[in-house]
Order: sequence, then structure tokens, then C-alpha cells
Amino acid sequence: MLFDDTYKTIIAPTENIFRDRGSKFLAYVYPVTSDSDIKPIIAKLKAEHPKANHHCWAIRLGIDRSVFRVNDDGEPSGTAGKPILNILLSRNITNVLVVVVRYFGGTLLGVPGLINAYKTATEMVLDVAEIIEKTVNDIYTITFDYVQMNDVMRIIKDEQLQVLGQVSELNCRIKLSIRKTQVEQIMGKLNKVSGVKAVYNYSG
Repeated sequence: MLFDDTYKTIIAPTENIFRDRGSKFLAYVYPVTSDSDIKPIIAKLKAEHPKANHHCWAIRLGIDRSVFRVNDDGEPSGTAGKPILNILLSRNITNVLVVVVRYFGGTLLGVPGLINAYKTATEMVLDVAEIIEKTVNDIYTITFDYVQMNDVMRIIKDEQLQVLGQVSELNCRIKLSIRKTQVEQIMGKLNKVSGVKAVYNYSG
């Protein structure tokens, strides 16, 4: 295999808390699919914790895990967002946003103390989050005449393909999610059914 066709992410938002010398670090992890998910989540947490001193976060996106951003939100540079991200990297999970909300407890923790606190809070929230492995799938739309429906549905059933959408009229359209490593084999089978056309949409 040339590439890894699975990736790890989380199922549902989860939270946990870490305390150090009076400071509270509330860690939240969310499953996300794009940058645009950040703003509403941060806004919601700021509304829930208006008296918190910092809302620091790191996001990692993409099936190839190549997209990431960090934000120290007023903490000394490199003491919050980066330690959060480093845990996401070491746990090898993607399509997640971790936000750590800090309530300052009156005692300065210093740079090493902050790095440790944000790192530990992130580890603790990931320890309780439900992590799943997903396959990298290509999304295709196939079109065919209604008379071919049985042949097409048999392939879908035999290969246990996920149907994302379907229009059954004279001209039928089915949107399918196919595991990347199986695309060639499945397209080979579909192409044997006369009149079937497949259009690649995106990977997801």
C-alpha cells in the first residue's frame, strides 16, 4: 500500500479538567471538518466562561493531517497552542479542535508550568474522548438507466458500499462513498454494467 487509508478522529465533543496551583484548565475536544468550525465553538465557550482569562486552542484538519493552527490567546507565545497541538500530533488524530479554557488562580505557573498544564489538560480530555478509526473514502456519483438498477444495487450490496444519496427515476443517480483502496476494483465492476457513468466528487 502506498499510503495509509485510515485516520483517527473523535466521535463526540468531550471535556475534562486539570488543576494546578489554583488555576483551572478546562479542556474541550470537538470533532470538526473545517476552519469555519472554530469561531462558533470559541464564541460558545466564551459565552459559557466569560470570566475565564484565556481560551487557547489548536486545530488539526485533513485526512493527510496537514492542516493545523494554534492560538495562545494572550498566554506567553508557545506555551499553550503548541503544547495542545503536540499532543494531537503524538496521538495521531485529525479533524479535531481542542480548546483549553483557563481560569487564573493567582499563582504564576511560569513557562514550563504553562506548557505542562496545557499539555496535561489535552492528554486528559483525549483520554476520555472516544477515538475511532475512519477509512479514507472517495465520493462518487454514478448515473445509469432505471433498467440497470438491480445490477447496480447488487454491487452496492455485495461490496457493502455506503449510499449517501439516491434519486430513482428513469435516469437514476446514486452518490456513493467508496474506500480509496477499493475504488479500482469497484469501478471495474460498475463499468461492466452497461450505461453506468461514474463521476468523482471529492475525498472525505
